[in-house]
Amino acid sequence: MIGTQIARNSSDMQQYRDSVGKGSPPDKPKLMDGGNYIKEGRDSAKSTCLIFSPREDDEVGSLGRYLKLFAKHKVNLLHIESRSSARTVDNYEFMVECAPGGDLAAVIETLRDQCGYFSIISRNHKDNLGTVPWFPGRIRDLDRFANQILSYGSELDSDHPGFTDTVYRARRKYFADIAYHYKHGEPIPRVDYTPAETATWGVVFRKLTSMYPKYACREHNHVFPLLIENCGYREDNIPQLEDISNFLKDCTGFTLRPVAGLLSSRDFLAGLAFRVFHSTQYIRHSSKPLYTPEPDVCHEVLGHVPLFADPAFAQFSQVIGLASLGAPDEYIEKLATCFWFTVEFGLCRQNGELKAYGAGLLSSYGELEYSLSDKPELRPFDPAKTALQKYPITEYQPVYFVAEDFEDAKEKMIKFAQTIPRKFGVRYDPYTQSVNIIDSKHQIEDLVTNVNQEVQLLMDALKKLKD
Repeated sequence: MIGTQIARNSSDMQQYRDSVGKGSPPDKPKLMDGGNYIKEGRDSAKSTCLIFSPREDDEVGSLGRYLKLFAKHKVNLLHIESRSSARTVDNYEFMVECAPGGDLAAVIETLRDQCGYFSIISRNHKDNLGTVPWFPGRIRDLDRFANQILSYGSELDSDHPGFTDTVYRARRKYFADIAYHYKHGEPIPRVDYTPAETATWGVVFRKLTSMYPKYACREHNHVFPLLIENCGYREDNIPQLEDISNFLKDCTGFTLRPVAGLLSSRDFLAGLAFRVFHSTQYIRHSSKPLYTPEPDVCHEVLGHVPLFADPAFAQFSQVIGLASLGAPDEYIEKLATCFWFTVEFGLCRQNGELKAYGAGLLSSYGELEYSLSDKPELRPFDPAKTALQKYPITEYQPVYFVAEDFEDAKEKMIKFAQTIPRKFGVRYDPYTQSVNIIDSKHQIEDLVTNVNQEVQLLMDALKKLKD
């Protein structure tokens, strides 16, 4: 059975790494005993970000006064940033990233009293009650956790098909190195796949493409010929992530980013908020071409990629990602479960027939056929109920959830997201590729004005069509 990029069991969830503090570089990546994933060295910096605005009547140079406050209480700053405030007119906003140590509590207490706006965002939120869990504010912030991958213990596991294959393990390290050194804005390095790897791909490609016309949803089947034409999808060629990423960007704004291993649920979902999908680049072991114990390039580019080129599905995926930003841990688990039963193992109805749209199904010939048989239990997709459903990760799913269509699923996810206890809203700005925290009347008024302008444009276009 195909795995997923989101780590799902409790032991995995306890192991996600802290984000990389800019002022305290992490240990060098370590090759784990028995395998070829790169394990990120644990970073001791558990930074806290403070976002605050001076009161409207504060004089120029107020930042300098605030910086003296940090110095007085011996709090080291890793990053300082000033920007025009989105919450109040003609005011400024400051973001400072604080290293552990010093009397941060005293600084926070003083700033609360002196500032017109104040918020705390902490990666180490579990030990700082009342703070908001850290999340990326800009797309380049994804660099901060891209290598905070989960460990499985002894990688590769002893029952992995490639465990005793030294050549395969060396290749896995090669792919992990590529992902580890990748930074946002760089082209994804191209890979020269070996004849053995291409042959393995060919077996998977031929088997699955013979099944897609019957079992895959119409959106998947509509996009697949375009991937053949534009991205080099062939049975004798493994497509390159860079070509696919550029294609997706033109279609829906989604891009791919190479990843060395499994990310935590919170980090993986955060990427979706920016329309970024963290993708592996290695391929499964040749001894079992129709099986893989973890996500590989077949799972990513055959299962996930076609649907990310569909506008409705892309928006649905981003809704899940945006809902995760700043959400409490228990809701991250619920959102990850909804992801599992939709983006990974989702079914939908089209023209009175059941079709598969989940990547875990579309990249597994055995479970694809099984999921559309009379063997599993089918339930309607309802995020509040779906989020509580338990499931196995090493065998076929006994229960699948059926969506009427992607628009319906998106609307249900939006309503579910409204139940997440956050004291702010979030909005993705495609112009700056950043996430705005919406927590002031002024911001809402600006958004209403922008929406009204868009409605006027639509009404004008509609009028021209009638003329």
